[in-house]
Amino acid sequence: MAKRAVTPSKKENRIVRYLKEVRAELRRVVWPSRQTTLRLTAIVFVVTTAMSMALGMIDWVFTQVFALIIG
Repeated sequence: MAKRAVTPSKKENRIVRYLKEVRAELRRVVWPSRQTTLRLTAIVFVVTTAMSMALGMIDWVFTQVFALIIG
């Protein structure tokens, strides 16, 4: 059985319907307050900085240990 071709109007209707559903879903989202967003951003920044410093220190220690072993 041959498949029917999707006409441009049906394809447009699917796209329009999808975009309407996305818009409706975004209206239902409970967005965080500005204060919450800033607080969480600060936490992410602090944790990222601490982790990068810790990894940098571990890298330095391994570099020194391997330099003693090899050199």
